[in-house]
Amino acid sequence: MSVDHVEEAGNSDAAEAGTATATAALTYYPVAPGVRLNVRSGPGTGYSVVRVLSEGVNVPIFCQCPGTSVSGPYGTTNIWDNIADGQFVSDAYVRTGSDGYIAPRCS
Repeated sequence: MSVDHVEEAGNSDAAEAGTATATAALTYYPVAPGVRLNVRSGPGTGYSVVRVLSEGVNVPIFCQCPGTSVSGPYGTTNIWDNIADGQFVSDAYVRTGSDGYIAPRCS
């Protein structure tokens, strides 16, 4: 019997919740090599720096939004990546494999 087909008796909701969690797994993207990246409180260089990411980290992208245009290792863009609640980094420093949006727009 395959593990993929095992369900707990009388608890199909738990099995469905596990599937939803697995489907919604986050993808992490690398920050440009050799860069200590400023994390800002909003999508632009006019927002305050809330922390600095160490070199070689990977970040999740929950949503993206337009903001200040920034030039970096991965081009010039006005896309900002939301990596945590109230924390944004310029997409010009994150290797997403795309020049456009790869996540939903932030609301």
